[in-house]
Formats: sequence, structure tokens, C-alpha cells
Amino acid sequence: MTEPAIFQRALNGQPLDFSGADFDRITQTVQRTQELLKQFNFKDQTPAQRRATLSQVVGYPVPESAEINAPIHSDFGPHIFIGEHVYVNQDVMFVDLGGIYLGNGALIGPRATLITVNHLEEPAQRRDVQAQAVHIEKNAWIGAGALILPGVTVGENAIVGAGAVVTKDVPANMVVVGTPAKILRRVKGTE
Repeated sequence: MTEPAIFQRALNGQPLDFSGADFDRITQTVQRTQELLKQFNFKDQTPAQRRATLSQVVGYPVPESAEINAPIHSDFGPHIFIGEHVYVNQDVMFVDLGGIYLGNGALIGPRATLITVNHLEEPAQRRDVQAQAVHIEKNAWIGAGALILPGVTVGENAIVGAGAVVTKDVPANMVVVGTPAKILRRVKGTE
């Protein structure tokens, strides 16, 4: 089954008209995702069953080496891309229409929020959305309660401190903290 064109436009960062004829495809996907996440989050399942449920949400087999803890939340679902050995702690929120890419070995702390969608500024078009992908690269660590905004890349081995609000790219091998996040220092062992 081919993906609807509106999904590809979202991944490409093109503005999406909320009242457009094809926006209902997003709404249908959101409803399906919410039903599947109810199973993932609240139904007693083995790890293999839970991985199978999450695989239905994202549309591909979630790697066996990935550990995704319930509950998780998503406002879309199919645009979460999970690498090998990824660890996602409890209560993480994925706003993934624009694509969230979790590189191999990425760690996502509890209650972190990764957002790929923004509304347009003009009041007459405010319901319309524009998405920008979020990339969490290999071995990056997102601390508890951190907020990653649209278009941000967190570089390889980087660490985002707990509660940080990340508004721009984080270079590889750096620790960032604060609101907005600023570089604190280099990650130990990467000198």
C-alpha cells in the first residue's frame, strides 16, 4: 500500500492545509494510532506482543533490540523511525508527522517530548501546519522532561540535560542544558 501524498509532503516539510481535501488521511491515521496505543499502553502484553503492536503503529518491524516502555504517546505514529538498541523510557510524547528519527543506541528519558509540527504564524492560516523532522543521532541521550522542537538534530553521542528546551541543533559529543539549551561542555571520553 502506498503512502498518501500528504504524508510525504509532511516529511518534506511542506505546509499542510488543515481544511484540504486530503487532510482527513492524517485524521484517520491518528484515530488508528490512538486505538493501537491503547493496546500498547494499557493491555497486558508480553514484550514481543507489545513490539508487534508498536510495529503496527509505525508500519515496519520495530527492531528486537529496541526497548520502548509503556506508556508512550504519539499524535500520528507512522513517522517514528526506530533504530537498533534504542531505549525509550515511560511517558515520552512523539509529535511525529514531520518524522522522528531515533538513531542506533539513542536513549530517550521519561516524559521527554519530541515535536516535529508547528502551526503557521498568520492568523488566517493558523490551523494549517508545517512539519520539520527531528533527528536523534547515534548514541545521543535525551534527558528526562527535555523538549526537542521541530527541525532539531541532536548529534551523535550528545547529551540533552533534563528539562532542557532544545531550539537548535546540538553538535555531536556536546552536553546542552537549560532553556533555551546551550552548550555546557564536551561529553566525557570524546576529547
